[in-house]
Amino acid sequence: MFTHEVLSTLNELEISIYNHIVKNQDKIATMKIRELAEEAHVSTATVLRFCKKIGCEGYSDFKLKYKEYLKNEQKYSVYDNETNLKNLTAWVASSEYTECIDHAYEMLKNTSRIIFLGVGSSGVLGKYGARYFCNVGRFSLYVDDPFLPILQDCPESTVAIAISESGYTRETIHLTSQMKEHGIRILTITNNGASTLAKISDYNIVYHVPEMTVNSTNITTSLPVIYILEDLAMRFHNDRMEKLKEEERCKPAEEAD
Repeated sequence: MFTHEVLSTLNELEISIYNHIVKNQDKIATMKIRELAEEAHVSTATVLRFCKKIGCEGYSDFKLKYKEYLKNEQKYSVYDNETNLKNLTAWVASSEYTECIDHAYEMLKNTSRIIFLGVGSSGVLGKYGARYFCNVGRFSLYVDDPFLPILQDCPESTVAIAISESGYTRETIHLTSQMKEHGIRILTITNNGASTLAKISDYNIVYHVPEMTVNSTNITTSLPVIYILEDLAMRFHNDRMEKLKEEERCKPAEEAD
């Protein structure tokens, strides 16, 4: 129901409706349109536009389809990694993804320092990102300590990459805002383009995948984040190889002189 293609068409207000629905699944069946609008801080007209964008004729039709959707989700609770992979493949082949990565790489390519931020599962991804960037010859750091004095004499060209699935992780927002106050540019990778972290960043890559929890623990796929990090890192590697090739081509001319 909430595919990547559908979510990518939603604006900020409509994303807030989606987030509220996901967080209040048990209440939606009995919730009136005005109640949903008030709790999501939007108008009833925005709720109706949201319903039409996701393929429903109106709010009543949405509630019926959403109820059926939840039944199917509960019935088939096995996580479908094949579908996740197919959705990821379609996304990375899109012009939207290309534009996002091009913009992000423009932020990073001339940096003197890259700092990764994140906690919990996103922290593990941050550590992986820093290590992978180092593996391709781009020295990077992972930071999860808000008291670490890394901001002293921080180069102007520093960029922080903050990772958070929800975009509302308190510790990550705190670290990110600290760095922003010191003039560090912020690139964020989130699953929610309307989140606090996305809003305070200089640029946000939002990947839109369905959230999944087991026993109140978030197990949403991290495949898009890993792909984004590796794609950005490999662009550094490819640029470096091109420069080496150019240097090799210039050598005979220099020796002839």
